Formats: sequence, C-alpha cells, structure tokens
Amino acid sequence: MTNLNEALKQIDDNKAKYFRYKFPDLRFDQSTELKTEDDFLKSVNRKSMNGFYRWEKTDEYKALSILYMNTKMTQDYEKIYKVVSEQAVTGDEKAIKLFISLQKDIQSNVKVAASILNTKTVEEETEDDDLSLEV
Repeated sequence: MTNLNEALKQIDDNKAKYFRYKFPDLRFDQSTELKTEDDFLKSVNRKSMNGFYRWEKTDEYKALSILYMNTKMTQDYEKIYKVVSEQAVTGDEKAIKLFISLQKDIQSNVKVAASILNTKTVEEETEDDDLSLEV
C-alpha cells in the first residue's frame, strides 16, 4: 500500500483528520475556509492538541509523512520535469542526475513507509481476531 488516502483510511479517524488538518492541501474541497485549531479540536471532541503532538513522534506518523512527501513529489513532477527538460536541452546532465537520485531516494522511503503501515495493519488484525484455540 503506497497510496496516502488508503493509508489514512487504515488509521484512527481522528488521527486522519489531524493529518488532513495539518496538511490542508490534502483537502478535497479547497474552496472551504481552513479550520482554526479550536474548530479542529471541537470537530474531534478534544480539549488539547497534546495527543496529536505525541503521535507526531511515532513511526506511523513518520510513515504517513513520507507518503505525503511522495504525493507532493507526484504533484510537482510536471513542474520539475519541465525544468529538467529545459536544462537537458542545454546539456545540463548534472540537473538530470540530481533529479533521478532524489526520485530514487523518495521511492525507497515510500517502500519503508508502506511496510511500516502494512505491518501495523497485520498486527492489529492479529490482536483483534477474537479467535480462540481449542484442542
């Protein structure tokens, strides 16, 4: 699983809402006004952001952040491609090599993020399967 929206569906709903609050460009409706911190806290029925700030230090949050960066990279790819293409026409091979290198680094981080999120999902399913072994 390497899709950010799929990953956000796999986590606690309030954490997913926080992630979208923190990164407002993930909102589908860009025409609506951004929420204030107080509005957000009311929408998730919390009194403080402390739990979310602690969550930001977890592997799950870091994995989602990597997927977010990959999403941003995908959105920016067209702009970057245009610049690299223009530089390639002038013979700037260094710019092309740098772009390819960065792309490979981000892709390898996406694989790590996906494995972290997939492992968590398997662990949760194992804990909550309500099966009992009888011999």
